[in-house]
Amino acid sequence: MDMTMMRLRREDPRVVGSFRLHRRLGAGGMGVVYLGSDRKGQRVALKVIRPDLAEDQEFRSRFAREVSAARRIRGGCTARLVAADLEAERPWFATQYVPGPSLHDKVAEEGPLTAAEVASVGAALSEGLVAVHEAGVVHRDLKPSNILLSPKGPRIIDFGIAWATGASTLTHVGTAVGSPGFLAPEQVRGAAVTPATDVFALGATLSYAATGDSPFGHGSSEVMLYRVVHEEAHLRGVPDALAPLVRACLAKDPEERPSTLQLSLRLKEIAARETQHPGSTRGPGQREVIERPTGRLAEQYAEQATQQRPVTPAPRGRRRPETAAPAQAQPRGERPASAREGRPLPGGSGAGRGARRPGPGTQGGGPETRPSQGAERSPVAGRPPRATGGQRRPAASRTGGTARTGARTGTGRRPANPRLLRQRIVVFCVVTLIVALGIMLVQGLA
Repeated sequence: MDMTMMRLRREDPRVVGSFRLHRRLGAGGMGVVYLGSDRKGQRVALKVIRPDLAEDQEFRSRFAREVSAARRIRGGCTARLVAADLEAERPWFATQYVPGPSLHDKVAEEGPLTAAEVASVGAALSEGLVAVHEAGVVHRDLKPSNILLSPKGPRIIDFGIAWATGASTLTHVGTAVGSPGFLAPEQVRGAAVTPATDVFALGATLSYAATGDSPFGHGSSEVMLYRVVHEEAHLRGVPDALAPLVRACLAKDPEERPSTLQLSLRLKEIAARETQHPGSTRGPGQREVIERPTGRLAEQYAEQATQQRPVTPAPRGRRRPETAAPAQAQPRGERPASAREGRPLPGGSGAGRGARRPGPGTQGGGPETRPSQGAERSPVAGRPPRATGGQRRPAASRTGGTARTGARTGTGRRPANPRLLRQRIVVFCVVTLIVALGIMLVQGLA
């Protein structure tokens, strides 16, 4: 139904019941909808059946069913029934006026909605359909033009062909009641309608809101109805966050479609996520570049992330670090790149690991200098800082009996502990001498 406001025509009534009519809101297959107001100034949308259909008992029955459905529905997603007169010469009923454009007009004028907007509208409509179905009613003609976008949220209107659940059809054989492209396959086949019928129409409506087009294209009524029954919906352009859910709504088998309650919960989650992180227009590669810096920023990023981790207990025989954690976690036995290049680590105040043990007698803070006695040294690669005010312990006690010598080439460092090196040299010479004496003794006996 076209809800564009127009001036009253000459043949239009000026007063219906206790309501004064001001404008035309639109016209549908059953009648004309007017903007009216009562004596208190409350605005209503008043629907009057067409004169040529007022004598048709079938249309009167459908109109009476719409009023009955509107009275039973209790929910914020539908227009509240205000008054009705089914026995008048031209039956009519009035509902609360809902300001705002229809979803069809909104998309046609401003283009498709964003993923967050589609999910938000879909969640509200699903919640409204829960109330409709709990009242034992199936709308049967849910489509973009029957959804008004009010400042308080979307509203479902036009229950003119609504059915009570389990009711038999009142249309002629072979006639499908509804709008091609939004009808469910069971409606086209003439089978019984269920709440799943509205779920199919909601899926087609959400697809239209996201793409600006029907998921079954365009064409004559016969072509559209054939596609609904036999062809899959085209969801190109539907955001990835919504496509699986919309596809499930458009399943040919009603049993495979989600319930309106499931839809409401799932769409609320999608709306919240897309509102907080609108990443549908930004590729994952761009997001990684923003969230994960490189170069020097990467070292600082790693240091900050490491500082936030809980401190693990230090091994027995070692002191717990008193300063920040290492700039970047490294595999065991390897040194960070900044230490190999002689650069200070981000956030550190000392030299790199490659300049930690210079020759004795040197002082200062350069790459080849050694901190003076009693000064603190920056923690490197997860090692605890050196205790202040004390003498440096032998390397064997710090490493659990495994001494680190100057076997690493290319660093220009002296042995870690000259005393330990001298002990090893003495042991080597003694062992060599014993072996030589043994060889000479064996040769002499031979």
